[in-house]
Amino acid sequence: MTARRTLSLVSLVTLASLAAACGSDSGSGSPTSPSGTTPTLTAPKAESPSDDAQMDTLRPTLTVANGSSSGSGTRTYEFQISDTADFAASSAAVVSPYRVVVNATAVPEGAGGKTSYTPTQDLQPTTRYYWRARVVQGTATSDWTAVQRFKTRLVGYNRPGELYDPLVFGETVGSIIGSTTWVPGAGLMLNDANAYLRYELPQVVSSGEFSMEVMGLHPNASGSKPRIFQLLDSTGKPSSSAYMINAQYRGSPGNPDNCVAFKAVLGSSSVYVEPDLAKRSQSVILMDPGRWYFWQGIWTGTSFRLVVKDGGVNGSVIYDYQMSAPKGNFSPPRLYAYVGSNNNAYVAGDGTYPGMTVRNVWLGNTPRPASLGSALDGR
Repeated sequence: MTARRTLSLVSLVTLASLAAACGSDSGSGSPTSPSGTTPTLTAPKAESPSDDAQMDTLRPTLTVANGSSSGSGTRTYEFQISDTADFAASSAAVVSPYRVVVNATAVPEGAGGKTSYTPTQDLQPTTRYYWRARVVQGTATSDWTAVQRFKTRLVGYNRPGELYDPLVFGETVGSIIGSTTWVPGAGLMLNDANAYLRYELPQVVSSGEFSMEVMGLHPNASGSKPRIFQLLDSTGKPSSSAYMINAQYRGSPGNPDNCVAFKAVLGSSSVYVEPDLAKRSQSVILMDPGRWYFWQGIWTGTSFRLVVKDGGVNGSVIYDYQMSAPKGNFSPPRLYAYVGSNNNAYVAGDGTYPGMTVRNVWLGNTPRPASLGSALDGR
């Protein structure tokens, strides 16, 4: 009896060992190593896209060379994509409806030594992104790959509540009127006071932001009140409108010459705001035609604020002034946005600033997303 019982126990142990051996391939859900400890993982290596590549899509495929493990078991991958280099979580993870932060987990390891991931939702256009990946096995994780970058497709859009137009690839979501020139890699040049770019907005933006980067501004331009941009309730004569906002870099004679100014008509021809001579005299700025300037108009039903920065979106503020009209009510039945102005056909000297080049145009009922357009300037 004793010998028979011993033989039975040995057989059970042998069968259990065989079963464990058969179940220990890479498809097992429980990672193991010869010593029974947590496996050591080697980080994958980023392969494509090449660093800082310009993509022609909003959903680029990211590929890594697979990592390795000292143990056996299922390996998956985690991919992170962010519009900031620190991969910080963002309250703006979805920007109407583009994503600026992605964290994809449990991506199956690919065959042939490579694993790829493609976002399931469009990323924000004309944006520099950062990405990295790592391998996961059970509770163990490898180091991240070296951080890589890519730039999403340079494309614009015009939909209810927001508009974006990069203007750097020979296309626009607006309508071009008059003499213009596409400047490769820079933007759209408006050659004279009669040229402008018009956007017909599908939805009225009664409060929001209209902003853009502008180059080619210089002292003593022709025209007394050349426009950088304008908002209007029609394609007709601005001087008869109850809803009109414009931003100016005045030429000569500009009362005074070379000053920054604006005018906002907020619901009635008698309800408007514009800087007086004293303020304009404090706002004389000799701009450099070789530099980018960021022009940003911010309006509500009762106020308008103009900000100008030297050096682009992240440049230093050289003008910031706001005025309010308590009886204002900026609520036009429809709204058109102009880069430049259609005014010159009616009042000489009040047309588009001649020769300016424009890019990176934003108009929305929310502030411009911080990283939008970063593919253009290295942000």
